[in-house]
This record gives sequence, C-alpha cells and structure tokens, in this order.
Amino acid sequence: MEKYIIKGGKPLKGEVVISGAKNAAVAILPATVLANDVCVLENVPDISDIRTEIEILKEMGAKVKRISPSVLEIDTSTLDSQTVPLDLGIKMRASYYFLGSLLSRYGSASVPMPGGCDLGARPIDQHLKAFSALGANYDLDYAMINVSTDNLQGAHIFFDTISVGATINAMLAAVMAEGTTVLENVAKEPHIVDVANFLNTMGADVRGAGTDVIKIHGVKSMHGATYSVVPDQIEAGTFMVAAAATRGDILVKNVIPKHLETITGKLKSVGATVEEFDDSIRVTGAPVYENTNIKTMPHPGFPTDLQPVMGVLLCLAQGTSIVTEGIWDSRFKYCDELNKMGANIKVEGRVAVFEGVECLRPAPVKATDLRAGAALVVAALCADGQSEVSEIAHVERGYVDMVKKIRALGGDIVKVDIPEGGILKKAY
Repeated sequence: MEKYIIKGGKPLKGEVVISGAKNAAVAILPATVLANDVCVLENVPDISDIRTEIEILKEMGAKVKRISPSVLEIDTSTLDSQTVPLDLGIKMRASYYFLGSLLSRYGSASVPMPGGCDLGARPIDQHLKAFSALGANYDLDYAMINVSTDNLQGAHIFFDTISVGATINAMLAAVMAEGTTVLENVAKEPHIVDVANFLNTMGADVRGAGTDVIKIHGVKSMHGATYSVVPDQIEAGTFMVAAAATRGDILVKNVIPKHLETITGKLKSVGATVEEFDDSIRVTGAPVYENTNIKTMPHPGFPTDLQPVMGVLLCLAQGTSIVTEGIWDSRFKYCDELNKMGANIKVEGRVAVFEGVECLRPAPVKATDLRAGAALVVAALCADGQSEVSEIAHVERGYVDMVKKIRALGGDIVKVDIPEGGILKKAY
C-alpha cells in the first residue's frame, strides 16, 4: 500500500511551476480522435488519468509517442476500433469523452459507464440528450454505453443543468455534424475554452466558448495540430492555499491569474497576502485568519475542486465559516478525516460548518477522492508532527510530482510502499 508520510509544522517557501490542466487534458486527448492525423500536445500533465487515456488510445489502434514527460505525439490515423476497453474505461470518468469524439468521426462508439471519484450521483443524461438531439441513438448493454448514427445533424440544445462534461461531449460530437449546432446553458470553465481552442486549431469552427452560448458550424473533416494545454487552475489554487495554511510564502508560476480570481478573492478575505504578476501569483501567509463563507458554483463561481483544500484553511480561521456545496452531493467526506486531526466540522447535507481551531494535529488519514486527498496533504503539512495519508492513488490522478514539488518548497514528505505485513518497502 502506497502512502505519503508527512512531517508537518513547517511553512512552505519558494517557487512552484504549475503543470498543464488535468480537466482540459483529459478531454483533449480523446479529441485527437477527430483529427485522423498526427497531433502534438504540449504541457500535458504526467498523471495516472492521462496514462490511462494513452493506454485507451493505444488499445484502439492509435500510435502514441512520449517525446518528453509533458509532450505527446498522437497519431489517430491508425485507429481500428470504436470501443473503449472496459478495464481501462471504468478507471476514470473522463473516458466518456471518447463517446463524442468517436461518434463524430465514425458514427458509433462503445464506452464503459464512467468511473472516477465517488462524489455522489453524477448522471450522464445531459450527454445523451445532446447526442440524441444531434441524431444519434443510444442504449446501455453490459455496463457499456453504445451510441450510433447514420448522420449527425446540427441542432439547438438547451442543457437542463450546467455540466462541464456534457458541454465538452456535445462540442466533440457536433464539430463535424451537418449544419449549425447551438448549445445553451453551457459550462464556462477555462478548460471548456481550452478544448474549444484545440478543436479550432484542428480545423473546427467553435465560437462562444466561455459564454452562455456556444455555436458550432460543422466542418467536413479535421486535421492534426500542435497545441499547448492551459495551466491547471486547481493545482495552482492548491499551492496558493498551501502557502496560506502553512503560513508560508510561495510564488506560483505558469498560471493565468484571471482563472484564479475567485480563490484569490477568498484568500485575501481571510487575511492572506496575494500579489499578481503576468503569469505568476505570490501568496504569503498571515499569523491569524478571519472566517468567511463559501458557496461552490459553476464558473465563474468558486470551484468545487478547490472547496476541500480551502476547507483546511477555514479550520484554522477564527470563528465560524460556512461552506455550501452547490455541485456534488458527497464532497464533504474529507471532513471526517480532518476531524481526526482536531478540526471541528459539522456536516448537514450540502452544508458544512467550520469552527476554527488553534491548530491541526497529526493523524493517519485516508484520501476519499482526488481533491480530498490534496486537502489532507495540505492539512498534514500544517500539523506539527508525523501524519500518514493513505489511498494516495486518488491524489496522483490529478497532481504531477506532488512529492517533488512540496519537497522543493521545504516540506517534509515521502512516498512509501508498505506491503501487507506492514514493513516499509520503499520511500522516495
């Protein structure tokens, strides 16, 4: 069993370079299917979800070459299958993006029901609604979602709820549909814009990404392209909060400050110092933090993926803070783990009440999902003593070289492999 062993109590100081955005990259890799050509992707995060998608592409016949840790060359002209293997597809939720790209290129696709973090009900009904509106049929057979069509036609689609996944899948399916597709009530996150920019680089005609309405004029074919993935706003936000929570001083580099306005605003409101530069942000911690309230919402609201790590800082803020989760049903599982470390959090449905404590205590804790794992790492870095964070496979689905980056900032963290007998096998 792999764990992080963390000796906390020291402020994190120095510089950290942010990697490419996970949420953009996991959609851009399936989008290369549309090219029927060679694509070169730069600033790709080397994380387990991306490695899984690479295996999916290879299993379907694509040629994938890793030019460097963050640069991939993907040739989808050799694709000979429209089926995502069950054992690979169930490992991650983003495998469903192959539905849109395969449907657009081949007129059919079979993809396993999505896996990923357990954050409560995460239906894909809006994805299927979009496919159906474009002229596709779908059915569910032995845990596989099958979609097919004789001819995709542009359509006017209004989403019942704002969904990042459905917005991207609809774009993937519509780029080569005949005529014009109009998507309304869409998600507006930075990675939506990044996927649209990549599609346009391959020859698509997608307009309005980042606004409430996206218009897509179908094209007959697409081509290869070279593209650099946008910086990861969630990784950046994680290190920004880590700087504040450990009362450190970190220059977070390779970021787009505008993408981080909501987290910057909250950090300033509790008392941290935030300085913005062209492509970097410096966060300096404070001796005392004030309470605040947070409600997660679709972009440009406070991102749900940064709610858990911000919760760590609220544990250390004076007074009572209230966090309302507006996206997922089960985002507060991490609170039980923080309470093991001396936090005082009470959860009722989608609302959590944080009563500030003087400090967090070291403890063995378990990551319940990707962002919860990141929050527990930050909490362990705050606690004066040795903590253990288990189930770290969740964390490594979304963060590149977390151990290396934290150590470079002065944090005392090692990754260990402890077999069934409990004897330390490896630390690195």
